[in-house]
Amino acid sequence: MMFTRTPIEGAWLVDPEPLADERGFFARTACVDAFADHGLNGRFVQQSISRNTRAGILRGMHLQYEPAGEDKLVRVTTGAIFDAILDLRPYSPSYRQWFSVELTAQNQRALYIPRGVAHGFQTLTDLSEVFYQMTVPFAPAHSGGVRWDDPEIGIAWPPCQNRLISAKDMALPSLTALSAY
Repeated sequence: MMFTRTPIEGAWLVDPEPLADERGFFARTACVDAFADHGLNGRFVQQSISRNTRAGILRGMHLQYEPAGEDKLVRVTTGAIFDAILDLRPYSPSYRQWFSVELTAQNQRALYIPRGVAHGFQTLTDLSEVFYQMTVPFAPAHSGGVRWDDPEIGIAWPPCQNRLISAKDMALPSLTALSAY
């Protein structure tokens, strides 16, 4: 695996290093020791998928607050997404900064998202599936986030004529209204 730092403190792009032959290829996508070598938690205790039926679906910006903060590894197994993260950790040198990357089934890239960093995505193709690996179980009482379109954040989402967003995500607070993290 190849690890590449992002501008968000503690967030990394993780690319497989395929061993290929005439049959196809084999590649590791997670390894506790390789993650530890980069100071990352690679012990994923819960895995989930998000299946999205069409292009233009937007989910986010979500995170789990302490004491249930989670690290996540996100990859696309079908289709393509514009993936965005936002650092909500006041102590972080990248506080209030965002980063985006295109994750696709073709590029097989994953994004490691540390605790305290919100995550969201917009599907770029019909039928996109996102695979999540988390270091702690989902804790609904600690689930929250911030509005995807908050002008104070300014994430440059891809243009979309027919964006679909849940009522729950539309009701997330702005960064200013967000209570102390």
